[in-house]
Amino acid sequence: MSATESRPAEQFPEKHYLNADYGIRSWLLTTDHKRIALLYLVSVTFFFFIGGIFAGMIRLHLLTPKGALVSPEVYNRLFTMHGVAMIFFFLIPAIPAVLGNFFMPLMIGAKDLAFPKINLLSWYLYMIGGGLALFSFMSGGLDTGWTFYTPLSSVYSNSAVAPAVLGIFINGFSSILTGLNFLVTVHTMRAPGMTWFRLPMFVWANYATSIIMILGTPVVATTLALAGMERLFHLGFFNPQLGGDPVLFQHLFWFYSHPAVYIMILPAMGVISEIIPTFSRKPLFGYKVMAAASLAIAVIGFLVWAHHMFVAGQSTYAALAFSFLTMLVAVPSAIKTFNWTATMYRGSISFETPMIYAFGFLGLFLVGGLTGLFLGTLGVDIHVHDTYFIVAHFHYIMVGGAVMGYMGGLHYWWPKISGRMYPDTLARFSAVVLFIGFNLTFFPQFLMGYAGMPRRYHSYPPEFQVLNILSTAGATVLAVGYILPIIYLLWSLRYGPVAGRNPWPSTGLEWQTDSPPPTENFHVTPTVTWEAYDFENRPDLGLDKPLKTDDSGRGHD
Repeated sequence: MSATESRPAEQFPEKHYLNADYGIRSWLLTTDHKRIALLYLVSVTFFFFIGGIFAGMIRLHLLTPKGALVSPEVYNRLFTMHGVAMIFFFLIPAIPAVLGNFFMPLMIGAKDLAFPKINLLSWYLYMIGGGLALFSFMSGGLDTGWTFYTPLSSVYSNSAVAPAVLGIFINGFSSILTGLNFLVTVHTMRAPGMTWFRLPMFVWANYATSIIMILGTPVVATTLALAGMERLFHLGFFNPQLGGDPVLFQHLFWFYSHPAVYIMILPAMGVISEIIPTFSRKPLFGYKVMAAASLAIAVIGFLVWAHHMFVAGQSTYAALAFSFLTMLVAVPSAIKTFNWTATMYRGSISFETPMIYAFGFLGLFLVGGLTGLFLGTLGVDIHVHDTYFIVAHFHYIMVGGAVMGYMGGLHYWWPKISGRMYPDTLARFSAVVLFIGFNLTFFPQFLMGYAGMPRRYHSYPPEFQVLNILSTAGATVLAVGYILPIIYLLWSLRYGPVAGRNPWPSTGLEWQTDSPPPTENFHVTPTVTWEAYDFENRPDLGLDKPLKTDDSGRGHD
């Protein structure tokens, strides 16, 4: 049976969270977690395209060795603003703030998050922080790199550093409040029968991510605040001329910013853990080990930060210790990859759009993870440090992993968010285009980096031009893969077939309520009597019925 089974008799609900109240005021003052998730969806999409425009300009500039598009100073600003927009205002909040906000309460049978007003406040803090970052972009831009290394950022930079640092500082409180809300919600608002080991893996992933948010975000916020104070008031925290230590900034910054990688990737892993069982028609292999692996990544992730500093002058013994810990943090990620593969083994796999994204995630995350082991090895890291090898590795994890997971989750849950299906053939085509475009963009950068091409340079030796042309061509294909979903998902809001409650079908609680859900999520508080991902003992899913599917992805008898 195909996974695109639907309930033909079901009708679009007359009243749901989207039409419960009308007017801009009802949206801007809402405490409904689902509406707040959509506010985040619009916001993070905006910053994604801002960052994407900067990336496109970088790739166009690098078409020629001498770089004829912009000046060296403007180029420095382009890659800095690209990094700030993408990391702080898209990658970190995307899955937790959009998909987590929308589905965490639904998946545990709650009516909302524990603190609805704080949830709305977190979005306003995000918007204030994003507004300050945009002000910085429009006031001459940033030229420090997204890491804001001192003393460049605190003393020597002539760009608008202070408003950007303040914006990121304020945005940090948005992450902290979201993480706090998730933790309290999971602990106190689970439906009857929803025990800890019946929680969906997406909930476990966001739970582990919330721990990182609460423990790590105050460190980077304080660090950037100190850098801003040093810049504005000439205090000597990191400036060696004033008695400060620039390496201290790197320690504090990376203490958060490597765990931040897991803020970006752990929720994506949770999404993949929902998609693969659904489209393999099998329970998730090694459920308890997978949950433990999420927590292990969160904990060990705090112990590996100095592998970013192998060339910063730390002792050989410290470097060896952090190299070992870097290898150790790869173990729980490998466990997840093996368990996803074991879940699919001998499963009844169907290749709907979310599953295409899941396969893309597995391939790209595998390349990113393996190259991360290279960078955790002292000898290799010293050779490729600050080359395009780093750029390629980072993007294979962040774009190939986090964004593929985000796109997979958006397509998986779009029928629940909107109540309508999207054109499945076009969506599959878009997923394949995205995968091809990504590899064409970033795989040549591994070759350039290993051959010694430095990153962040506005020009390069002519022998690297062919690989740069390939990378720029890939970026164009990648842009098509991102623009197409915007078009057909918006189209589906008006013209898409009605999805029904459980169009795939799946076992989670979120699929037991209307699509789109009512404001209160469930008409009656559900009671959980089945184990997570139990496809074998759920006759209500109708998995024994034959099914035909049409091109829209809709099932019909």
